[in-house]
Order: sequence, then C-alpha cells, then structure tokens
Amino acid sequence: MQTERTLTNTTDVTEEEIMASQAVNEDYNGSGWDRGHLNPSGQHNSLINRNATFTLTNAVPMNLSLNRGQWRIYEQKTMYNKTENCPTTYVIVGAVPGNSSISQNRVNVPSHIWASACCKTTNNTMIAWGAIAENNKNKVDVLNLGELERNLTRLYKSGAVSLFHGDCPRT
Repeated sequence: MQTERTLTNTTDVTEEEIMASQAVNEDYNGSGWDRGHLNPSGQHNSLINRNATFTLTNAVPMNLSLNRGQWRIYEQKTMYNKTENCPTTYVIVGAVPGNSSISQNRVNVPSHIWASACCKTTNNTMIAWGAIAENNKNKVDVLNLGELERNLTRLYKSGAVSLFHGDCPRT
C-alpha cells in the first residue's frame, strides 16, 4: 500500500492516472463527509492488515455523525459482543449507491452502509446477523441475516441478494 505522494514520486504513475481509477484524498477535502472504512482497521490483529484498511479503495463517503457515532459503536461494541464465542468470523460489508456525489461527481455518496457476519461458535452452532444504516442518519439497525438480505434485495433492485452459504441462519 502506497500513498498518492509515494506513488507519484517513485513511479511513472501520475496523479491524474490515479484519479482516473479511484478516489483520492483531495476528493474528501472540504466535502463534509468522512472517509468511512468498509473494513475497519480495529477488526484486524496485525499491523500490516490494519494498515491495509487505510486505502481509499476501502472507504466511502460516510455521514460524519454516523461514522463517528452509531456505526462506530456497531463496529467496536456490537461486533465485538456478537463475535465473542466465534473463533473465526466471516464479514461482508458494502454500500448502496446513492443519488449524489462529491468532488464534481467523481465519488458516489452511498444511500446506505451495511455489514453482515456469520460464524461457527465454540459451541458448534452457526450464528449470523446484519446491520444497515441510512447514510444521512446516526442510526444503525441490527437485523438477522434474512432481514438484511431482503433489505438489500429491495435497495439494489437487481435480483435476490444472498450474502452467505445456506448454513448461516437467516432468522
């Protein structure tokens, strides 16, 4: 993982070439939006893995109060509590494209942010859950996996959404 400055100073890649394929720091400057990490650094146990989450390919424009408020609580407390008896947890996160953008239409502002998880517990049972938040409110709804999949099916409007193998409970 390299910063924009490192790439432009040590390779033949220009800032314009970087901007042609991904968001850059400048896109967020003065936008009023946080860089919302889809894969949060705090959920990784090694420095190299944590550092890899700080790329803009792992971020979406997120409402400031949501990112620093209820979404943060979900990531740091709810996820932690729900995975307490899970040796390995599989997590899928995403964003639903919205109708607005920042930086002269370069970066889409999602309408919703969501996360889902499934794990086999130390008691040899499977548990799964999801969370979704509208990107203009400081509120996170924690749902069962089936409810999240139905919400995403409605929001994406492109067929049924199935996030995990059938072994992960939907209710």
